[in-house]
Amino acid sequence: MKKPTILIISVLVVAFAAGILAGCGGTDEAGSTPGSADSGTRTIIDSLGREVEIPATVEKIVPLGNTPRMITYLGLADKVVGIGGMNRDSITPVTAYAYANRDRWANVPQVGTDAAGATDYYPEQIISVQPDVILCTYNAELADEIQTKTGIPVVAVPMGTLFQADYEEALCILGDVCGVPDRAEEVISYIHNCLNDLETRTAGVPDEDKPTVLGAAATFKGPHGIEGVYVKYAVFEAIGANDVTTGISDKSGGVLIDKEQIIGWDPQYIFFDSGGVGLVKADYKKNKDFYGHLTAVQEGNLYQYPSSTSYYSNVEIPIVNSYYVASLLYPEQFRDVTFEEKAAEIFKFFLDDEDYLSKLESAGAGYGQVTLED
Repeated sequence: MKKPTILIISVLVVAFAAGILAGCGGTDEAGSTPGSADSGTRTIIDSLGREVEIPATVEKIVPLGNTPRMITYLGLADKVVGIGGMNRDSITPVTAYAYANRDRWANVPQVGTDAAGATDYYPEQIISVQPDVILCTYNAELADEIQTKTGIPVVAVPMGTLFQADYEEALCILGDVCGVPDRAEEVISYIHNCLNDLETRTAGVPDEDKPTVLGAAATFKGPHGIEGVYVKYAVFEAIGANDVTTGISDKSGGVLIDKEQIIGWDPQYIFFDSGGVGLVKADYKKNKDFYGHLTAVQEGNLYQYPSSTSYYSNVEIPIVNSYYVASLLYPEQFRDVTFEEKAAEIFKFFLDDEDYLSKLESAGAGYGQVTLED
């Protein structure tokens, strides 16, 4: 059998580490110091070590990079006066934060973009909406450039690694800057509680009783067929799944492999990103012999869920995905969890929409079994 040909494409989907989310610790993570009473300002130190003087009270924000998603989780969507992000015509329910805010932000000017990795911003448009602060996930050079060209304070935070401490740091800083530190703590605690619940429920399952799994049709720089797989996939790591890709790469994210490797792995379950299911079905029509060798196909253990990544990494969808996968792999450990109710709770918490599951389903990005034969 040929060795797998691996092309590392993206590292947005990353390793899980239980218990790493510890909260803002009751301290001012942004390192803020009060300004003078007359100035009505204070100075914070952002994640890049930059000292930034901001208004004592922030009412209007322009979020760029991955911060539109983060401020949505913090309940700050109504403070947005200009936004950076994807083309509005490209927004689907899988980009959950943008879809949830599509009506609220319908008339909010787009003042920047990060589409296809091409970061750009529009200084004149930013100035015209008169924000109190600009939030971004950029490097120091770009943050300084935007601040210089607009004359508006720019606070930089980490891009955020799924289920990791740098995401916590970003939430803490944004919560402090925008005056919602308690909500930042609440979000971090909620994530932590979900991960602890998943870990506790699955920790007692013996390794020999864990079915082998593969995350395929992975989304990275667009959709892929079955040859696009996830490595060190946070959704699987959160539930201690027996991932067949273990050991093929030290990096995490989406990779392209030789399809023959999947036959060698022969996973008992395969989970597809919904956006790649069409490619898998098209490939099946041309290569039925290949698919016929797979135990997961023979036993009907093919399932789909929405992609964990869409315009940077979601948080709410990977958590829901973890509960979905776990309920299928370990039904006894999750017998008291009704998936639809848990999903509604999670979407309500992050997006303020307990009916978000139906929106994913309406877009063909819901949860369910996949049948390759039309």
